[in-house]
Amino acid sequence: MKPIGKLFLAAAILAGGITGAGLPQANAAAKVQIMLDGYPLAFSGEPIIVDGTTMVPFRSISESLGIQVTWNQAAKTITAVKGTGPEGIRVQLTLDNKTAKVNGSSVTLAVAPRSVDGNTLIPLSFFSQQFGANVDWDQSTRTVSITSPQERMYTLGFYAISSFSDVAAIPSLDAVAFGWSRIDETGNFTLSGKDFRMPEAAGDTTPDSLIADAAASRTIPYLMVYAGDTKGELTKVVEDPEMRRQAITDMVSTAQDNAFQGIILDFEGLGLTTDKAATRKAFTAFVKQLSTETKSAGLKLSLALHPLNSSYQGYDYKELGKIADELIIMAYDYRAGQTTGNPEPADKVDEAIRLALKETSKSKLLLGLNLNSENKNSVKTLTGLAKRYDLKGIALWRLGLISSEEWTSLKQSVEFKK
Repeated sequence: MKPIGKLFLAAAILAGGITGAGLPQANAAAKVQIMLDGYPLAFSGEPIIVDGTTMVPFRSISESLGIQVTWNQAAKTITAVKGTGPEGIRVQLTLDNKTAKVNGSSVTLAVAPRSVDGNTLIPLSFFSQQFGANVDWDQSTRTVSITSPQERMYTLGFYAISSFSDVAAIPSLDAVAFGWSRIDETGNFTLSGKDFRMPEAAGDTTPDSLIADAAASRTIPYLMVYAGDTKGELTKVVEDPEMRRQAITDMVSTAQDNAFQGIILDFEGLGLTTDKAATRKAFTAFVKQLSTETKSAGLKLSLALHPLNSSYQGYDYKELGKIADELIIMAYDYRAGQTTGNPEPADKVDEAIRLALKETSKSKLLLGLNLNSENKNSVKTLTGLAKRYDLKGIALWRLGLISSEEWTSLKQSVEFKK
């Protein structure tokens, strides 16, 4: 967050709105598009321009930036607060009054907040800049672009195939999922299967040392268990009581024996060709049984799930959200056969988040990012969506795929653990 002194200077400069960027004078009916982190921002009312100042519904802009807002009907005042202590920011605006208060000091606005069609509109540039956001104006498209400020979020990184190049990033993550196990095509749990297997030691670096080093840096080490349903093996496991019991026993004992602090299930492909209701019921029963065992063993339990707007409908987000500690929305692979560097459609990711939020709490949801298909700009948009909906955090698939430019973009948007 910016120091208070800089905020007052910014307030004085920006009190007149975005006038220095060539914003035209227009009447109150002028239409403006607002982009937040590269993705359109929905408003309860139409943004307008008044005397060169862009006016937006205050609740829409504040909620999208995670700002707490209260409205005093009697005094006609809007109070917006973010943060606490010395770095906390408190802005107060009064309807039809050009004088605003920023942490108790008065600032004069070029245009007073006003009520239009039941929405209270406030000057966008003044408001957003007080809370660390950057605002730009594109005259040719009549678009206001807002870049949200860096924000502390929970971050989980997947460590699997060829991830060692990013091993130095582990201490900055809140959790890391080591993809060293799977349910194989026969339905058995294994640490030596294809791709997802326990790695060989390399000098002083061993699986044990990686787990211990993560834990020592306060990064939760998870055992990730991968399974696919290409030959119906996953459906068979979750539906067969004996296979289910054996898989759960093997997973929990492996996690305990290797000092993992939790288990993440990456069970993919459920519900494509099977009876969807029956598959959802069977998988939920599997997770519930596993949860009983993980809790008894003092282990966390997280689930990586296909999004609700995918072809795989074998996942009951509502019930699973009641059982697991976290749900990771794998909001990717929307384009069949897509190539590396072809970002996921942000509108589909947005839809996936909104559908998940209808089923479970935002405090349990992580947005999964497939860094094999993203770039530095799309990473900012996707992390911006996670912040916009106030999700618990993001999950990065995977270490070893993240370019230096993408790391820079991530760190500009998200404050990692120190």
